[in-house]
Amino acid sequence: MNIHHLELFYFVAKHGGIAAAVRNIPYGIQQPAVSGQIAKLEESLGIKLFQRRPFALSPAGAELFEFIKPFFDNIDIVAERLRQNSSPQLRIAAPSIVLHDYLPQILECLRLKFPAFRLYLHEAARAEAERLLLARDVDLAIMLIDKKSRAGIQVRPLLELPLILLVHKKSKLARAEELWKRDKIEETLVSFPRTDPVHAYFQRGLERLGVEWFCGIEVNSARLIERYVASGYGIGLAVAVPGFKPPPQLRALPLSHFPPVVVGVAWSGKLSGIARQLLAELDIEAETQRGRLGKREFRCRANSSSLTRP
Repeated sequence: MNIHHLELFYFVAKHGGIAAAVRNIPYGIQQPAVSGQIAKLEESLGIKLFQRRPFALSPAGAELFEFIKPFFDNIDIVAERLRQNSSPQLRIAAPSIVLHDYLPQILECLRLKFPAFRLYLHEAARAEAERLLLARDVDLAIMLIDKKSRAGIQVRPLLELPLILLVHKKSKLARAEELWKRDKIEETLVSFPRTDPVHAYFQRGLERLGVEWFCGIEVNSARLIERYVASGYGIGLAVAVPGFKPPPQLRALPLSHFPPVVVGVAWSGKLSGIARQLLAELDIEAETQRGRLGKREFRCRANSSSLTRP
């Protein structure tokens, strides 16, 4: 028997059906794929394991479930025990600006509590970060979040950040409002992809104004937006992260009446001790940034007796 087929059957039996299993499997997989894999398992055994509608295990399915249940129920417990016997590991997904400009100082605070740990960093925007979380390839992801998160992912908001437009210093635009008064905006919008929360929040703000302006150049990083605006390709949509200063060739135009984007931390499943401590440090840093607008100061609470518990 294929161990992956058994794992999928375990989730189907545990949650009472294929649709419910898909919502609880800790990695991305579609319902047709689960159905196909279960069919192969039943074919290899020559028996039906359950009735689909209404869901009910067959006698053979109940026997198989009782056999595999202790293994899959306890696999996370055993994995955590094994991790505790070695130096802990921490796997983080985040955009490049977070990994480069903010995370090193936060990790210094973490090292006071965990002097030795293995660190794995993944540069990823939201869609890729969610995939890594569901595949259990990372422990935590710092990302822009929207109202809805994917099934199996827990999200905690940290900071609200304002949207801004980036224009070349040679541009005659003094305020963003000048654009909304035009019959048609001729400049190219340089932005993150349309599936990204930054683009989604911006379009909501435009809808309130009755303005149409769609992305003409899609990129996947803030630095690329700055680069293309500086090279004269259009106007960039960006986020004013704490301490943000536009490059010398650019000016920032506030979008004061647009909804801010929300930066949050996300995870899937149970967090390890070191991941919970990082979550606590992120909460502290978010509080610091809210209280000291634009100042990049970091506080450590290594002697704190309690952790933030998800």
